[in-house]
Amino acid sequence: MSQVPPTVAPSPARLDSVDLLRGLVMVVMALDHTRDFFHYSALQGFDPLDLGHTTAAIFLTRWITHFCAPIFSFLAGLGVALSVIRGKPKRDLSWFLVTRGLWLIALELTVLVWFGWAFHVDLTQYHFATLWALGWSMIVLAGLIHLPFWVIVSFSAAIIAGHNSLDGIKPESWGRWGWLWQTLHAGGGFDTRGGIHFRAFYPLLPWLGIMSAGYCAGSLYRLEAPLRQRRLFLLGVGLLVAFVLVRAANVYGNLTPWVHQPRPLFTLLSYLDATKYPPSLCYDLMTLGPGLILLALFERWSPFWSKPLLAYGRVPFFYYILHIVLLHGIAYGFNTLRYGRADFSPVRGTAPVGAGVGLIWVYVIWIAVVASLYPACRWFSGVKQRRRDLTWLSYF
Repeated sequence: MSQVPPTVAPSPARLDSVDLLRGLVMVVMALDHTRDFFHYSALQGFDPLDLGHTTAAIFLTRWITHFCAPIFSFLAGLGVALSVIRGKPKRDLSWFLVTRGLWLIALELTVLVWFGWAFHVDLTQYHFATLWALGWSMIVLAGLIHLPFWVIVSFSAAIIAGHNSLDGIKPESWGRWGWLWQTLHAGGGFDTRGGIHFRAFYPLLPWLGIMSAGYCAGSLYRLEAPLRQRRLFLLGVGLLVAFVLVRAANVYGNLTPWVHQPRPLFTLLSYLDATKYPPSLCYDLMTLGPGLILLALFERWSPFWSKPLLAYGRVPFFYYILHIVLLHGIAYGFNTLRYGRADFSPVRGTAPVGAGVGLIWVYVIWIAVVASLYPACRWFSGVKQRRRDLTWLSYF
């Protein structure tokens, strides 16, 4: 019998470390959405990262959630690589990525906004947000996986490191095709001649690079665990060091430079304020570095408090839909009782003057909502594990 080389691991089974990290970012993500629905800063329309109006607590509450979208997108790409390593044919995998991507895009533009974010059907307003970016990234990745590995690595590195060089290109320079550049890179809102408004919160180009980078990182899972963990850890540290250096230089890698503030703490906050819309090089380095470090640590160390995270991490889409509907439902009832109206949300209407609660209550509601979803997520996770014959469950 042939021996497996010591640096090459057998095909990995489902990895708890990946689910733990995914579950962690899903839980943290809910904090930001709780703030969107309840905190006075969100309801009164001021930017929690605006150092001229915010507090350190509000800033950090928003900032910590920056880690969620890039790590989740990265892990989605990593999951595709793990499927390849386990032997799933690339042709079948591409079909799944295309169909699931289209499914996510359709839900983003219809069910999720109408019955989740807005509680209102509006055929004139559409938002290109998280599921939109994930869906298109999956569709593009469906084609990329058939290319040589070095091509995918080059594609990922070029987008992540180089897309900020495109910041100077304005949609106006594209003429009537300006909407396309907004969708791909610049972001922002635009209208059609028919009066339909679109807003690209998540321009596609930078997010494609993050998911394809996750796919590339999946090659490390062909290695034995100790070597893989060491390389993941060192790669994460390297990204963090790169963030410190690039951000300190203050000449490239972010739409806005950091500036000295009257207080040292706020100078640090300015330094940490990396651009998310669209995700800058500094933003990617700042968020993916810790993500890789945690991915390495979670393989060797699973604290007792982390076990419930597995339930959320194994059914992320199910959890995502439920937590938005639940948060909005609570906000709807609260606003009706307190203000006599609930026709406003993060994507619709204008809140009454003075509406919103303090940060302490945001954290209380967040913890309660996440805890209340645990039984449902654990149940659905069990269903997915038991009923592998139901292929449609993989789309959730």
